[in-house]
Amino acid sequence: MTFGIVIDVPAPIEVYDAMHAELRRRVTGPVEGLLCHVARQTPAGFQVLEVWESREQYARYEAEVVGPTMAELSGGRRSPAPPLTEEFEPRGLVVPAAHVHS
Repeated sequence: MTFGIVIDVPAPIEVYDAMHAELRRRVTGPVEGLLCHVARQTPAGFQVLEVWESREQYARYEAEVVGPTMAELSGGRRSPAPPLTEEFEPRGLVVPAAHVHS
């Protein structure tokens, strides 16, 4: 079953930009199970919305790739305010082109 998540991060958009650039450097091919990723700046920081083929694939990518990359970029420091997450069940997804835009 597909899995969706919205993550609200109370950090400057530059944090997302650095993380996104580093992940694109490290992960050169498709991310197994990732169907859609979109990010946007918000008044409080930035928001990420993702749709995955399964919750397990999301959890594995977070644990094996995103978590270690974030720890490395932050020098092991934790964010003062943790991100707020909301999971959802996608009801429809249309992806006519699979291009990466920075």
